[in-house]
Amino acid sequence: QVQLVESGGGLVQPGGSLTLSCAASGTISRLLTMGWYRQAPGKQRDLVARITRGGSTIYADSVKGRFTISRDNAKNLVYLQMSSLKPEDTAVYYCNLVPPSSAYWGQGTQVAVSS
Repeated sequence: QVQLVESGGGLVQPGGSLTLSCAASGTISRLLTMGWYRQAPGKQRDLVARITRGGSTIYADSVKGRFTISRDNAKNLVYLQMSSLKPEDTAVYYCNLVPPSSAYWGQGTQVAVSS
């Protein structure tokens, strides 16, 4: 059974940058597509970036050009580099499979963008 633990969130000013990490307790190399999701207060959880096992990526329009997803299958890690952050990026960020599995939702990591 794989467990996913997100980290790296925090408070950042608009225009700033953060890098989130997702650590898997088991091997993710066998998992096909991984994604980063986010949920803002009162809103649904949305997929913002996905990456295949081979490294192909797709981004939501709202983060395209600002966020970069990557993965290290050997270290069982998935990253989300976020730059040019906006207040509307404020949310709890989660990693999971794409499509997501209810068994793999973790606690998420809070990102707050505010001056």
